[in-house]
Amino acid sequence: MMIKNIIIIGAGPAGLTTALQLKRYGLAPMVFERAEVGGLLRNANLVENYPGFPEGIPGPKLIQLFDAQIKRLGVRVNFENIIELGWEGNEFQATSQAGSYDAGVVVIATGTKPRVLTHLTIPAELREKVMYEVYPLLNIEGERVAIVGAGDAAFDYALNLSRKNEVIILNRGAHVTCLPLLWERASLTPCITYRQNTCISRVNSAPNDEILLDCESAEGTTSIVVNYLIGAIGREPQLDFVSPQLLGQASELEKRGVLYMIGDVKNGLYRQTAIATGEGLLAAMKIYQGFKE
Repeated sequence: MMIKNIIIIGAGPAGLTTALQLKRYGLAPMVFERAEVGGLLRNANLVENYPGFPEGIPGPKLIQLFDAQIKRLGVRVNFENIIELGWEGNEFQATSQAGSYDAGVVVIATGTKPRVLTHLTIPAELREKVMYEVYPLLNIEGERVAIVGAGDAAFDYALNLSRKNEVIILNRGAHVTCLPLLWERASLTPCITYRQNTCISRVNSAPNDEILLDCESAEGTTSIVVNYLIGAIGREPQLDFVSPQLLGQASELEKRGVLYMIGDVKNGLYRQTAIATGEGLLAAMKIYQGFKE
């Protein structure tokens, strides 16, 4: 298989591992990232199941190590947002606002995007205070934050922010889906309050640039005033940039060994850093094997 160019879209653990291994093979993939390297590790309070760190490691710290490693090996990341990816004439076309690029092999490692709180109308003046990731708030102190969700992300965000802030977790149901370890830690943290069967019915502005949340529960309607609101109600694959035609041919192109979807973009519930890096390494080895053949 002759490889014209190799493009990797996404510089999280999966994409970076692919790039590192290809670089070791003497290949020079083009890596594109729309924001920052590291992917969802930016949100991780503590990564405890990644080998080599007996005490666990904060997500941002692990990103720093990844970044140092790719720089040492000379992997260059192009900070361009790929807005369209198509397949025509036996090659891929990737388009960003800066230009267009052709490739014989493409690795999609774009991860996921958050599901938004579509049932709520957010006043324009509050939209910058309603978020779906925790990393923009890691430096705040003395604030009150409401988090909607009941899974790992909601509780991990809460633990992360509770060091210097008050956090309220609002579960729209009664079932908690987070790891028992996270539940236990949150239950023992005084700055975290958990409310089940509580649904936000309305979002309004409050004095001092605060947010007034009207909440419905078995006890009736209550109001909560917070500084920030975070939605942590699930995620879905980030594939908006992939053309419908290419999506329809994806299975065939994967069998041909020219398209790879790796990491969180396809792993559903199995979104773990160790899995993503393993898939990145495997993809690079397969690409190199195809190159030799």
